[in-house]
Amino acid sequence: MKIKSILLISVLFSSIYPATGGLGENLPLYSILPFLGILLSIAIIPLLAPIFWHHNFGKISAFWALSLVIPSLFLLGLHETFHQLIHVLLLEYLPFIILLLSLFTISGGIRLKGTLVGTPLINTLLIFIGTALASWMGTTGAAMVLIRPILRANKYRHYNVHTVIFFIILVANIGGSLTPLGDPPLFLGFLNGIDFFWTTKIMFLPMICASFMLLIAYFIVDSYFYKKEKHIVKKLAYEEKIAVDGKINIIFILGVIISVLLSGFWKPDFSIPEIFGIQLEFQNITRDILLLILAILSWVYTSDRIRDENGYTWFPILEVAKLFAGIFITIIPAIIILKTGTKGKLNFLIEMLNTSDGQPINTMYFWLTGLLSSVLDNAPTYLVFFNIAGINDSNIPISDYLMNVIPDTLFAISMGAVFMGALTYIGNAPNFMVKSIAEENNISMPSFFGYILWSLIILIPVFIIINIIFL
Repeated sequence: MKIKSILLISVLFSSIYPATGGLGENLPLYSILPFLGILLSIAIIPLLAPIFWHHNFGKISAFWALSLVIPSLFLLGLHETFHQLIHVLLLEYLPFIILLLSLFTISGGIRLKGTLVGTPLINTLLIFIGTALASWMGTTGAAMVLIRPILRANKYRHYNVHTVIFFIILVANIGGSLTPLGDPPLFLGFLNGIDFFWTTKIMFLPMICASFMLLIAYFIVDSYFYKKEKHIVKKLAYEEKIAVDGKINIIFILGVIISVLLSGFWKPDFSIPEIFGIQLEFQNITRDILLLILAILSWVYTSDRIRDENGYTWFPILEVAKLFAGIFITIIPAIIILKTGTKGKLNFLIEMLNTSDGQPINTMYFWLTGLLSSVLDNAPTYLVFFNIAGINDSNIPISDYLMNVIPDTLFAISMGAVFMGALTYIGNAPNFMVKSIAEENNISMPSFFGYILWSLIILIPVFIIINIIFL
């Protein structure tokens, strides 16, 4: 049955998928059907058949990936298909999942113990700390370190969903906007020539402004729910000295930060042989190997007791790895079309970015980058708009042109990619991981569309205010 379905999709694509001409110029919008398929699967199947989804989400992800790969083999040929696959797998997916794996493993070995009662003040403080840490240890690292303590602090509260949602918004997204360490899009900008502290200077006020509004909103909402169950929390409160278990993992997190920075600053004068036309850089291979070593060291030198008390399981990272493998593959046509600019089938979007005389419309860069980042992977989406905005007639390097000639445009792109990753579960990888850990702790998280409704209600007013003030 599965084979028949795949062949059926292959036949469908044979009539719409181009075999000749410039790839990006000829790709039809129909080529994003597998991507839409995996998005709808993530959104709908857990609602209709949760048990089936739990046991088969990896197979469903593979199905949609194959629905793109198989027709591509026939219509584009082995070399072009493998070139695109290897490009996304070696240069984007593997570094992405290795970084997540290392941070997930290491942060899972850190346990914040002590009396943590989920009052509005304590919850707001924990989210604030996570938001402050995210720019320096990554949104994934901060989210994985803080999510378990905040869930434990709120274990006996009845209303917990809003806390996890605000946590995703602030710690897993907006908090990572100040440095290239915070979020993958900014790291890509760093690798492409943007100064390390450029985002710190230009994003500081918007990040503080957005975080301040959201923390106040959270405190008000949590106070409302807390009043309904305060007696329960007080009765179950107990005294325990606050301390950190697994301190050695803090050293390993520092190692992750150094490894990531190394790949940005170190430029060795030798290269690795190409694979299907893909040039691997030695510093990036070194970084990924170091990250894996750090993850192994964390696993070896962290006691099983700490991980057991943290409720550590491999399911969240496995879920992200399997689903995002399918997303990274099926997203290829959408990214290629966007990269083609005005010559591609999404030219109507690209044309919205500039005035008739070619001047960038920063508001449009902010909203388009952000909204696309919420459903596409925010790192390649950022890079697409980065390159579109950086095109100039003065032969100025793209990074210099963006930083020095049109800094407001780069600011709009950066803010959109980072901030609006919070709009959906798939907007940023930590979103899914936090959701999975929350569900493991018996919290009934909203569906895919349910979360979008929450995020739109919370975030759209904030984004409009940020747009008015800073753009």
